[in-house]
Amino acid sequence: MELIPNLPNDVALECLVRVKYDQIAALLSTCKGWKTQIEQPEFFQLRKATSHGQKLVVMAQARVDPDVKHAHQKGCSVKPVFGLSVLEPDTGNWVDFPVLPGEFHNGLPYFCHLVAVGYDLVLIGGLDPVTWEATASVFVFNFLTAKWRRGADMPGVRRSMFGCASGDGTMVYVAGGHDEEKNALKSALAYDLVKDEWIPLPDMATARDEVKGIFRRGKFHAVGGYGTDTQGQFERTVEVFDVATWRWDHVQEDFLEASTCPSTCVSGNDVDVYMVYEGDVVACKDAKWQVLAKLPGDVCKNSYVARWHDKLMVVGSSKLDDPQNAYVLNLLTYDWTKLSIPHEYSGHVHTGCYLEI
Repeated sequence: MELIPNLPNDVALECLVRVKYDQIAALLSTCKGWKTQIEQPEFFQLRKATSHGQKLVVMAQARVDPDVKHAHQKGCSVKPVFGLSVLEPDTGNWVDFPVLPGEFHNGLPYFCHLVAVGYDLVLIGGLDPVTWEATASVFVFNFLTAKWRRGADMPGVRRSMFGCASGDGTMVYVAGGHDEEKNALKSALAYDLVKDEWIPLPDMATARDEVKGIFRRGKFHAVGGYGTDTQGQFERTVEVFDVATWRWDHVQEDFLEASTCPSTCVSGNDVDVYMVYEGDVVACKDAKWQVLAKLPGDVCKNSYVARWHDKLMVVGSSKLDDPQNAYVLNLLTYDWTKLSIPHEYSGHVHTGCYLEI
């Protein structure tokens, strides 16, 4: 069967792999031959191998509304509305992401988590933007169909401010946070995206509120956080869950160089962790921290950090409530490049994730 009439199939395939990520759903519905070809793992392997895979950073970002800004200037308290934005780092394009279905179509849950699993984007938990109550909701966006679906709710106590990260397979790992009474939690869970099932994990040794989750070298890391009685006094420790043995390793003391919020921690290729600390980009390698680069002054507040390949992106502002700026650090040369941000995408970024389609 010819993929494209009058063209050899290898040439036709070269055409298909060049299609933008947001047009893949249209390809699937065009004909059976294209659908069969695109649904094969080899199709996306070829996209990446031929440098046609598209890099995306999806972010939960406050919407810029002139009426809200005017209300702030008058001293009125207005809740920000968050939506999903997409940055294409290679082109510098910023676009809106399809809105959530159901009860959150007018705004994302506050402090929700975003993780990428293959060609799915998973949005977990957060606080209801109307009631401020913790939600156990799970939403999954599939980039092949360009559609959202509702996943199985997170079981157990309603938790928020937990650590969350995706692994090498189909699992998303969740640990810590606090319950509705503000008690720090040591419990942990895993969400199997394919089976749409939650699996309990062994408890951590320590309860960790506002913990950061990262996945590194086949293991889920729960970095920092604090206990119920030490609220706001961040631990320097890390607990590591070994997926192969299904158990937590011993607590690593003094993992962080200082007691600080670990929200900017991201995993690296040749280093264990990158993070932003006191105006610098720092990295931990072989249990030693080193300063890599000074942050540009206009991103030092409310920083969000993402990493892909040999690039590190920082989004932030010079002071609270200022428009956001974005820079990309080349991790080979340590040179900064400023990204252009359209005004409508200059709102505060709470969280996000990187994926390649």
